[in-house]
Amino acid sequence: MFDLDLSYSILLVLCLLAACGFEFVNGFHDTANAVATVIYTNTLKPWQAVIWSGFWNFLGVFAGGIAVAMGIVNLLPVESLIDQNISHSVSMVMALLMSAIFWNLLTWYLGIPCSSSHTLIGSILGVGLAFSLLPDSTSEAVNWGKAQEIGLSLLISPLFGFSVTIVLMYFIRTTTKKTETGDLLFKEPKKNTPPPFWIRSILFVTCTLVSFFHGSNDGQKGVGLVMLILIGIVPTYFALNVNFDPTKIPSSLAKIENVISSIDSTTLSVVDRKKLSETRFMNHHLAEAFSSITAVNAIPKDEKFGIRKDVMVMDRNIKSMVEKEEVRLSEADKETLMAEMKSVRKLTDYSPTWVLFMISISLGLGTMIGWKRIVKTVGEKIGKEHLTYAQGASAELVAASTIGLSTYFGLPVSTTHVLSSGIAGSMVANKGVKNLQPETVRNILIAWFLTLPVVMVMAGTLFLIFRSIW
Repeated sequence: MFDLDLSYSILLVLCLLAACGFEFVNGFHDTANAVATVIYTNTLKPWQAVIWSGFWNFLGVFAGGIAVAMGIVNLLPVESLIDQNISHSVSMVMALLMSAIFWNLLTWYLGIPCSSSHTLIGSILGVGLAFSLLPDSTSEAVNWGKAQEIGLSLLISPLFGFSVTIVLMYFIRTTTKKTETGDLLFKEPKKNTPPPFWIRSILFVTCTLVSFFHGSNDGQKGVGLVMLILIGIVPTYFALNVNFDPTKIPSSLAKIENVISSIDSTTLSVVDRKKLSETRFMNHHLAEAFSSITAVNAIPKDEKFGIRKDVMVMDRNIKSMVEKEEVRLSEADKETLMAEMKSVRKLTDYSPTWVLFMISISLGLGTMIGWKRIVKTVGEKIGKEHLTYAQGASAELVAASTIGLSTYFGLPVSTTHVLSSGIAGSMVANKGVKNLQPETVRNILIAWFLTLPVVMVMAGTLFLIFRSIW
């Protein structure tokens, strides 16, 4: 398979199955948050809720684009980390998968709403940092610009969910004060008794939105993970998008050359002069490679990964130059560089349809089991009072909006933390901070702060062990 020996073919299949396993675990770990309110408020029976949520998660993966997936892929500069030794690529992939799946299962078993996003990103960072410790490591092993962007997204999103839910709860309470609607919205659900139809409709819609946007964001993380596996182990087949029309590239490269050739290198630092020279050389090399090619498959297999590397390094160099004041470029030139580079990046930023389908199925099926532990935590253990209809709807509406916006901007966020913080915000809006259960909040915060360092150490250690063995 893919010109691999039998042993490596088996390893590739195992890695792909493990990636599906990660997304399956993500389904019953994270997506339980999407169905928590509709199950807890008796809006839907559990089996109805998880099947419905699984279906919308499935659709969300296909509709969410690939911006989040590429954010995951670009966090780890694969073009710097892999070499001709396929065992090294397998070491990277196995360390990522084993640490991410183990931590997800452990926190699910303990009933802690931990983030699969933090888990995956921690694993990637751990492998990158471990690679930088190797004696022969000379290149940057982590895309720190992308890491900072993702880190801010993961930090701000739960704070946003917490704050906006408080405001929304205040608005609902103010507008429905001393009305029959208000009394009903802020009542605790009766056991085994569904709410009125209009409340059920609202909660049904918010559950659907959270499920769909969860698929569009968290599902795309699984897509990114699979692409890391494919690019790392079989780069000759997956380094470039074979369905892309390469005849569009020469014109973009020509426009890029016109701009960068106008830069006065005498005003630049030694590092920036080197980047400019490197960028011009790569741009020229790519222009030659695509001057007479009408299909990506016409590129020799042993050259595909080199072309990917040139595109990725060029992109990073151009972004660096655009951001620096020392590089004297007009706003129009900056826009040209970014727009044309984005067009060239379509050659490297992609995902095959079969990968989307595989992850969609895994996430959808995972949603249908294992939801009970998290639902109980969300419904009863975050606040000292049981979840009301208004609290559930407010938290889910804010969570869906936050995740949807993050997907639009290509940023991964944690469904678990956004929704849990929304529930906490709704409890605070009801009776103040004293309405939170300290033990549960402490456990969630501990998981939040521990996940990144623990998983980074775990993934980095496994990577170094596997590299020494293989």
